[in-house]
Amino acid sequence: MTRDTKYSEQLDEELVLRVQRGDKSAYDFLVIKYQHRIIQLVNRYIKDPSEAQDVAQEAFIKAYRALADFRGEAAFFTWLYRIAINTAKNYLLSRSRRSANYQVDIQDAEALENAPQLQGLETPERELLNQEIIDAINASIEELPEDMRTAIVLREFEGMSYEEIAEAMDCPVGTVRSRIFRAREAIDNKLNPLLEHGDFYD
Repeated sequence: MTRDTKYSEQLDEELVLRVQRGDKSAYDFLVIKYQHRIIQLVNRYIKDPSEAQDVAQEAFIKAYRALADFRGEAAFFTWLYRIAINTAKNYLLSRSRRSANYQVDIQDAEALENAPQLQGLETPERELLNQEIIDAINASIEELPEDMRTAIVLREFEGMSYEEIAEAMDCPVGTVRSRIFRAREAIDNKLNPLLEHGDFYD
């Protein structure tokens, strides 16, 4: 754990204690601190940006109402992530649909195993191939089973550790590793035909 991370968690703990003691304004600081990350997380599930903001707001409301029972067994932000994930899932379930919106750019793609091969795309042909790769990543992530999709999103896009993901998903670390491994394998299977394209390496 870095010094900044430790300081951030200590600040969260202090703000949570203040909220639990009746200082409602302290929760505003937690919302400001995490609202962008929570909206970004929910956006992975909810296609419509306005709907994603509503779901994120609902997650913050649920977290506030549950904060009295928060005992700090997990870091606040992983606890909040779990609530946001479950809120997004419940929203999709209530609409009887499954959707996701993965806005993957080059930096996101570089986090995946084949990323070094995505650099230096300069010609129109290579830009077209790059778009095909991004589309393939989007499609492969959307097709993943829910648990695998959540794990790979938290790892590759949110930068969370295996331990943090395990807390957010309420499962063993070994299960998280297995889900991420299988998710990467599925993504690789989609990407390999494109990455092996002859013109790509010229």
